[in-house]
Amino acid sequence: MKVILFGATGHIGHGILEEALARGHDVTAIVRDASRLKLQHEKLHAVVGTVEQTALWLAYAKHADAVVASLSARRDGNMDTVPATAQMLLESLNGTHLKRLIWVGGAGSLEVAPGVKVIDDPNFPAAWKPEALAQARALEVFRASKADIDWTYISPAALIEDGERTGKYRVGGDQLLVDDKSVSRITIPDYAHAVLDRLEKNDALRQRITVAY
Repeated sequence: MKVILFGATGHIGHGILEEALARGHDVTAIVRDASRLKLQHEKLHAVVGTVEQTALWLAYAKHADAVVASLSARRDGNMDTVPATAQMLLESLNGTHLKRLIWVGGAGSLEVAPGVKVIDDPNFPAAWKPEALAQARALEVFRASKADIDWTYISPAALIEDGERTGKYRVGGDQLLVDDKSVSRITIPDYAHAVLDRLEKNDALRQRITVAY
């Protein structure tokens, strides 16, 4: 499979890159700064650019099978770019041969009870709220879209962190997944494993899912 990857120099994006290459996929990573991409691999092609440069990356997308976007607005500080980028990707891919889009989403919009979301918890860190709200708006963009795109919005567990790749995880829908100790967590390698599984199985189309232990 040939994959276009945005955000390969980020924490989660790098995990997705490693998993994709380990499975033998060809990856074109669209990055702002190629010097931050420390990994070298015969199946990795780095292209300097941004998601806003649609003509640039669409030229590579002509030969791709899927797009994976692991993007954050923390660097620029403008959270409006999160839903705007979701809209841009849907519009840019619509009408092309490339129908498969995976979006690395947030956990804040997951429900912990009917009508109650993770972000509604008074203990939810204030510093995380702007991005969590932006990711919730991005989810609304996907759900409202009429574009002919097979998107999947994948929310991680409440806690996603470095750790080992166990190859095990559970898949849920709009509700936060917790383990037998009421903890919601997953490692980046296992989240990446779940992302690549969705691509290879071509499932969870036009859905928001969540993955956790």
